[in-house]
Amino acid sequence: MEDLNLLQVVAAVLAGIVAGAINTLAGSGSTVSLPMLVYLGIPAHEANATNRIGIALQNIAAVVTLGRRKAIPMSRTDLWYTITMAVGGIGGAFIAAEISETVTNYVITVVLVVVLVTIFLNPEKWLRNQTEETEAGTPPWTRLLLFLGIGAYGGFIQAGVGLFILAGLVLGAGYSMVHANGLKLVGILVFTLMALAVFLALGTKLWWGIGLILAAGQSIGAWLAARFMAENDQAKEWMRWLLILVIVYSIVRFSGLQDLILNFLTTP
Repeated sequence: MEDLNLLQVVAAVLAGIVAGAINTLAGSGSTVSLPMLVYLGIPAHEANATNRIGIALQNIAAVVTLGRRKAIPMSRTDLWYTITMAVGGIGGAFIAAEISETVTNYVITVVLVVVLVTIFLNPEKWLRNQTEETEAGTPPWTRLLLFLGIGAYGGFIQAGVGLFILAGLVLGAGYSMVHANGLKLVGILVFTLMALAVFLALGTKLWWGIGLILAAGQSIGAWLAARFMAENDQAKEWMRWLLILVIVYSIVRFSGLQDLILNFLTTP
């Protein structure tokens, strides 16, 4: 890792910009940044931890940019969801998955297919301009359990967690796409910082050099995407279609179809 050439550094920055923009507007940008870290020679479990450096910095950039434009309203209910995801993130960073990676990938695939179907069958929910009125105060315990689980998932896997947060907020809590996306950024920032603290406490190696290079690109991508989201009236429509593309790609990746396609194309 000490001998990164200029081409590798440029590739890492570009991958970071793409990942940061995708994470800010939709989610699952780790499907870009994680493979880049592994490609550069970092062991998978260390790449998973190192990837959080960029995720934390890109979400700081996005949250600050949107916050300055007053584009992230934070109600008492929003704070409850954020705190619940943070607690889940701490637990997820400590807990090792008991099921195999293959089973986990298939479960993720099924959930993403369901989300994709709802986007087409219930487009009005994803395109609503205003968050539905909800009772102030503590959300129902069922929703808190949902976001506790999402936070735990993000704590130890991360990839795709933004999609699940959006689905939970839009479909489960009645949020508008823009409102949900702002809260998603805050939630991911909080539980990512918690997860990083846990990784450091457990002695997991973080590759700070390449992590910060990738993070620079992610922060640029997040800043550009946040400006677009705050200033463009059609942002929710663009976000919906980007979400569809990201979900389709994630389904192909997690289901194993990507490996089958690559093997078919590379087999003589």
